[in-house]
Amino acid sequence: MAYKPRTVPEDLKVLRILNNRIELTQEQHKYYLYKEKGFEGEVRFDILTEQLQSDCLILNDLYLEVNNTSFQLDTSIIFQNTFYFFEIKNLEGDYIYREERFETNFGKIIKNPLDQIKRSNSLLLQLFQKLGFSQSIEAYVVFVNPEFFLYQAPMDKPIIYPPQLKMFMRKLDSTPSRLTYRHKKMADKLISLHQVQSPYSNSKIPSYDYQEFRKGFTCSKCNSFLCSVSSGKLVCADCGQVEGVESAVLRSVGEIKLLFPDKRITTNCVYEWCGGGLSKKQINRLLIKCFSRVGHGRFSYYVDNK
Repeated sequence: MAYKPRTVPEDLKVLRILNNRIELTQEQHKYYLYKEKGFEGEVRFDILTEQLQSDCLILNDLYLEVNNTSFQLDTSIIFQNTFYFFEIKNLEGDYIYREERFETNFGKIIKNPLDQIKRSNSLLLQLFQKLGFSQSIEAYVVFVNPEFFLYQAPMDKPIIYPPQLKMFMRKLDSTPSRLTYRHKKMADKLISLHQVQSPYSNSKIPSYDYQEFRKGFTCSKCNSFLCSVSSGKLVCADCGQVEGVESAVLRSVGEIKLLFPDKRITTNCVYEWCGGGLSKKQINRLLIKCFSRVGHGRFSYYVDNK
């Protein structure tokens, strides 16, 4: 199990709700799919790293800063003598490596992931020097999609291609490693420096207004709005998923808080967001149970329990 598990990025959480509840433009929807695909690739790589038996610490999705410059490490693994980090790419289709750059087979130049790990490696070295860490660093670009192919692939670059993944993992697993308190201290320090990115700092998140959202309960599995409440359960007519009403209401509250962090959570607000699928009395009872109430009467609202 990863020492720092991967979680869904906050901006992707927002995009998922927007994609389900408002009409995105073609360009916005394309960006949402790009983010979804990137996360899918990282999770695919996680399945491989979680099988490692060697003595190591896996840190997923570190967002760090040194000298007022930010950088991100998709996956990092601490071994006894080496700190590995990986830039995960979930590209599919045919690409060409030409003149130190990556191109699609239609000639479109894409961001060079080798430049990304070079930049991250330089910044990580600076951070290690600042923190007094002496661990050596190895960085790789990993292509995880089996339908990716790179023509004129360079032999001398730190790239792991899909057919090489299992062999590379076996190589890591056979690496002699015995971690000490020093390695755990390093991992804990990096985790403490991890910066949770606000989704609202992402300029590519489209602006939105409360009124434009489609209201109603959604299925926790397939996101369908064809859900009905029966005997304390939310039942999806599309996929058959069954979820407890309390869980469904709390999930809805979570959506409101994520999208509108300054909006007060009230019974009327949650009732409207859930599309009237549950009575105000039932919603109020659940809010009283799960949150702390501030104020009384129609001006009351709910906050997280301390």
